[in-house]
Amino acid sequence: MRAYRLGRRQPSVDRTRAAILTAARDLLAGGSAGTLSVGAVAKRAGVSRLTVYNRFGSRAGLLDSLAPRPSLLSPDPDAEPADQLRQRISDACSGWAADPTLYRRLPVGAMASEPEANRLLAERLAAADRLRPGCSIREAQDVIGALTSFETFDRLHQDGRRTTTAVAEILMRLAGGILA
Repeated sequence: MRAYRLGRRQPSVDRTRAAILTAARDLLAGGSAGTLSVGAVAKRAGVSRLTVYNRFGSRAGLLDSLAPRPSLLSPDPDAEPADQLRQRISDACSGWAADPTLYRRLPVGAMASEPEANRLLAERLAAADRLRPGCSIREAQDVIGALTSFETFDRLHQDGRRTTTAVAEILMRLAGGILA
């Protein structure tokens, strides 16, 4: 029995993945994610539907790979929680600014903020006594989610009429509503 080594096939696997992502982007450019089907992507890429499922797991996995949410790095545990919030907002804005046209075509669920990370940051703010009196952890979590969402970024960015930095500054001023 001979050993199987993916190394020889890796360039082919990479080309197939790129073809699928290109096909999905092309289909999105002509319509919306609501009409994007695995079958249509497979046909356009010249592969089977099973190949798309094997590479991405599901339509949602394909959408996630097509336009991943901005990388929200784990906050520095030694940083002040308000600084962690500022960094999270800045990271989200930078990520959304990478391709706002594509993100507009994706379903809202494909771009949901990370609720667990939002909750952890809200808990850090509460533990440091940085939430305004009467602000619950749940309220802070929801506000952080709204401030780091694509919809909020897009509304303020206005196709580049405001810089990403200016949007992040506006969002931090809005975050003041939950901060002590």
